[in-house]
Amino acid sequence: MRGVIVLRYLYALALVVWLGGMLVIGAIVAPSAFDVLPQQQVSGRLLAGALVGDVLRRFQLVSYGAGVVLLVSLTAMKFIGPRPAAFGLRAGIIMAMLALALVSGIWVTARINRLQQQIGVPASTLDESDPRRAAFGRLHGLSTTLMLINMIGGLVLLIWEARE
Repeated sequence: MRGVIVLRYLYALALVVWLGGMLVIGAIVAPSAFDVLPQQQVSGRLLAGALVGDVLRRFQLVSYGAGVVLLVSLTAMKFIGPRPAAFGLRAGIIMAMLALALVSGIWVTARINRLQQQIGVPASTLDESDPRRAAFGRLHGLSTTLMLINMIGGLVLLIWEARE
């Protein structure tokens, strides 16, 4: 019984860290950086982008770890305690969230970084007809969408955890 409690604690902690981190970055860190830093200097928007990018890079590592802890602890609970409700669906959601985090963190981020290095200025300062601005917008939108999908997955997992 004690093992199940430890596993549920690890599961809940990983879920809270992952979901909470996404919410804090998306709702507080990014908007604050882009509100405050551009007022401080001419290159503030570039600095805000660099800050948020670094926060996201560090958080991506946290999200990979949280995803692994969620999957391992949920699987272990299946074997040493009563089988968690909707085990297969929950494991599927966790694997999908982890896959989306990896796609965002590895594939999308690499393309955004390459594009930013090519541009050298905030994409928002480019002419609206510039294809690099459009490409940046698409990549940023994809990154945001992937994080939003993961937030929804995290909220679904949180509902199951609250019910147990």
